[in-house]
Amino acid sequence: MTTAFDAFRRRWDEMMGEGYRLPAFTPATVAGWRGVDPLARIDDVMVSRMDRAPVISTVGMPADTTDRARLWIVRHGGWTLHDPRRETALTVRTGQFLLHHGATSRFVSAPGTSSLHLTFPAVGFDPRPVRGSALTPEVRLVAAHAEMLHLTFAGLGPAGSRAARDTLVELARAVPRGGFDDAEPRLAPALAEAAKRLADERLADRGLTPAMLAREFHVSLRTLQRAFAGSGTSVAGYIRDRRLERARGDVIAGRLTVTEIAARWHFTDGSHLTRAYKRRYGHAPSAVRR
Repeated sequence: MTTAFDAFRRRWDEMMGEGYRLPAFTPATVAGWRGVDPLARIDDVMVSRMDRAPVISTVGMPADTTDRARLWIVRHGGWTLHDPRRETALTVRTGQFLLHHGATSRFVSAPGTSSLHLTFPAVGFDPRPVRGSALTPEVRLVAAHAEMLHLTFAGLGPAGSRAARDTLVELARAVPRGGFDDAEPRLAPALAEAAKRLADERLADRGLTPAMLAREFHVSLRTLQRAFAGSGTSVAGYIRDRRLERARGDVIAGRLTVTEIAARWHFTDGSHLTRAYKRRYGHAPSAVRR
């Protein structure tokens, strides 16, 4: 009988191949396996993700862990890593990242952990572990670019794969520095994607503007606008369209008046929302209500 862990191991081996072997897990971990996805491997860079998984605990690690750097971005829960060079374990919790270089003898997750994991060649990374907030611009850009790779890497040619890999490594190296080269054109797609994700989180915030997003990522408004130019929309246009989509959801739900929906998503008034809604969807909100 094929178990959830057997299916996961097959997917992992197919996607990651030689050089990224799985560690040995405890029997309890194997029996309760779920919530882990291999996302992408591009050359010597690997990306995987966990989503509300049960406790995951290892009992042994592959021998080839010493020449790797690993970035752990934790959205919920946490991880404890045992480094044979250190007397105390390293922990990374909700809303934090940990950039760790070198061997790991064992790791254990907290129950229900959701996290993103990236592995790189250790060359160019500081050997000292670095831990901090996962909300920094640098970590947001790494996460956005890694998630984009999951969706696009299968269709990339050799040149595109190399560019995507080099961009991810450059963004990861910027994490401990606390800054990235905002003039580097290869970083524009990651900047636009990260800004879109942050805008989606803050659509209900009246203070959400293109200038606010630029400040959050420590770039100029012009740099952010250039990054969005390649995605086919402006920064302001993206915010407007996403708010209109949320407003449409409220219209369909039918629990709020048009005036209340307009106020919730920061349209000037009900008439302003109705005009924008009709331009986008071809009918007024009242037609949905009827």
